[in-house]
Amino acid sequence: MSNRNKSSVRTLIPAGYARATYLTKGSRIKVINTPGTQVVDCWAFNASNTSEFMSMEHCRVAFERYRPVKGDTMVTNQRRRILKIIEDTANSAHDTLLAACDRYRYEQLGCDTYHRNCTDNLWEAMISSGYKITETPSPFNLWQNTPVEPDGTIKPNPPTYQKGDYIVMRAEMNLVICLSACPQDITAINGNKPRNAHYEITH
Repeated sequence: MSNRNKSSVRTLIPAGYARATYLTKGSRIKVINTPGTQVVDCWAFNASNTSEFMSMEHCRVAFERYRPVKGDTMVTNQRRRILKIIEDTANSAHDTLLAACDRYRYEQLGCDTYHRNCTDNLWEAMISSGYKITETPSPFNLWQNTPVEPDGTIKPNPPTYQKGDYIVMRAEMNLVICLSACPQDITAINGNKPRNAHYEITH
């Protein structure tokens, strides 16, 4: 894995924005929490049919947990393998339960003007990369510290991760992955300020 990473190129995911990119089957993507405080919403779509996508509800059935661990394989809404977790320095501390933020969420939080959000980021990035989608799937929220509490509640806890934490995933089919550096600056999930993240692709 180290040899792969030495030859890879690091690509910026600007704070508050998203990037979509094509992955061939067998290639690996390393998503990096560069500041240690940034949530990255992650989606993956079948490159030849974007109506098939990584589905959190199907994933939870597949690995019988609400959080995947190293070695687990994320699946699509057709229950096919799409991304396998190869490495994870955060020890599976990611979220599969919460929907992506959207304009309605920010309105509820008191915003009276437009606020960038992960839902619009997804559509913007996919369209600009030449892909058509028809819905916003629930994302795999990397480094989102929202565990289910003992009393059953889910709270937007502050980040508890390290600078440079990363997750490596292997494409199990030809796919398009979209990564959004979440713009949330009202709750504490990004440490109250969106920051840049990065990714690297190796083949």
